[in-house]
Amino acid sequence: MKFAHLDKSPRLQRVRAFLADHKEHTTRDIVYGAQVMAVSACVSELRSNGLTIHSRRKENIWYYRLEA
Repeated sequence: MKFAHLDKSPRLQRVRAFLADHKEHTTRDIVYGAQVMAVSACVSELRSNGLTIHSRRKENIWYYRLEA
């Protein structure tokens, strides 16, 4: 899979900065807080860049947390 590199992608940098508090955030939180769409794709790309991001689903809501 091709993915954007963190050092060259303002989009991924915004998501990483938003998740930097290491708390759980919903997809909606990330969409509005980091001004991105396709959160699951962003998370996948961040994982490809070596970050550890935990995800869990509760009913129909996804939660994401950047590991400290």
